[in-house]
Amino acid sequence: MPEIVNTAQAQAWNGPEGAHWARHQDRWNAVNGGFDEPLLDAAGVTAAHRTLDIGCGSGQTTLLAARRAPQGLAQGLDLSGPMLAEARARAVREGIANVSFTQGDAQAHPFEPGGFDAAISRYGVMFFADPAAAFGNIGRALRPGGRLAFVCPTEPALNGWVVALAALRGILPLGDFDRPGRPGMFSLAAPDHVRAVLGAAGYTDVAVEQVTADGNWGQGTEDAADFLLSSGPGRHLMGQVAPAEQARARRVLVDHLRDHEAADDGTVRLRSTSWLVTATAA
Repeated sequence: MPEIVNTAQAQAWNGPEGAHWARHQDRWNAVNGGFDEPLLDAAGVTAAHRTLDIGCGSGQTTLLAARRAPQGLAQGLDLSGPMLAEARARAVREGIANVSFTQGDAQAHPFEPGGFDAAISRYGVMFFADPAAAFGNIGRALRPGGRLAFVCPTEPALNGWVVALAALRGILPLGDFDRPGRPGMFSLAAPDHVRAVLGAAGYTDVAVEQVTADGNWGQGTEDAADFLLSSGPGRHLMGQVAPAEQARARRVLVDHLRDHEAADDGTVRLRSTSWLVTATAA
């Protein structure tokens, strides 16, 4: 068994949350895929690069990195067994051989020192139990001068899915789920904190750039509302109220999403605003 330090996240991503993401991998890629090319460009993945994908999930960015480096390789690391099973199956279906997937904890995994040219992550680095230790371990896996590039959310108010859920305040017990800086999705929302964490982990040349992408959340407001409410935060909030409040929350969310429904094809798009972070390993 791999050494796991971040036990709470391992439990979540090997339970209902991981199963949900594995089952809906194509939908989540439609939500977040607008960041894929900027991420890989920032990491400089080309030709014979050896790329490590942290929190790779069902493997979208890992497979893209492998395609960019046909003479190189890409390795995905994730806590989630269900998502990694989907990643391996997808690699087989797409005939990509220069890729592998490993279950493990980035904070404790015994990477080969200097084994990679670049490390990337699309929304996979916000949940570390000890961020400085995890980024330090990733840095040791990079060759000297190797490139770290990752995408993480900016402040909640600049992300459409958070604004949509916030419209349900007073119906669902939202609490402070959308407060930046607390452990979880928005733990790296403050650029100064990002720079401090990476500096403590031994990186140099840290740069933080704001990037945006419009994600496809569904075909029509009913579909998009159901998908958003079936996600981890939505499912958690809905599970705390009675059926009457659940039905009311869904109606309010459907109404909110009407402003984001395309007139031509009914696609519901919400804007995500993220930090594209790059740094150099010592």
